[in-house]
Amino acid sequence: MRWIPILLVGSSLFAQTISIAKLPDVKRIYERANDTTYVINFWATWCSPCIEELPYFEEANQFFSTEKVRIVLVSVDFRSQFESKVKPFVIKRKMKTDVVLLDEADANNYIDAIDPSWSGAIPATLVVNNYRDLRIFKGEAFTKEELFRLIRSTIN
Repeated sequence: MRWIPILLVGSSLFAQTISIAKLPDVKRIYERANDTTYVINFWATWCSPCIEELPYFEEANQFFSTEKVRIVLVSVDFRSQFESKVKPFVIKRKMKTDVVLLDEADANNYIDAIDPSWSGAIPATLVVNNYRDLRIFKGEAFTKEELFRLIRSTIN
């Protein structure tokens, strides 16, 4: 996995990590044998429902920052759009949640590996807590309340 750290300066100072990864790298994020809840959201810069729910993930990332919760936003934009679309999108919105661009050319190769019930539609979110043997997949957008309720249920 290639990590590209970016330090952004605006009205407030914050660090943002944007990386490019293959499927095995993404899976390693949430397949760890620990008691952390991993919330992996699959989205794209061209997806209106994805863009609508991204602020909920940003807010959840801040709200649950003292809990054993890690939120990662996995872009399924094309690798060729990393510099031209994904990075500018993240910078413009001052996103603080970790962003990974999934560098896989054929969606059919990764959809079933993420979750067999996934149709491939986005947004889609995988929630995993390996310590609690918990795995939840939702192949549609969240409301803020739904997302927060789901995360709370995995840490309580």
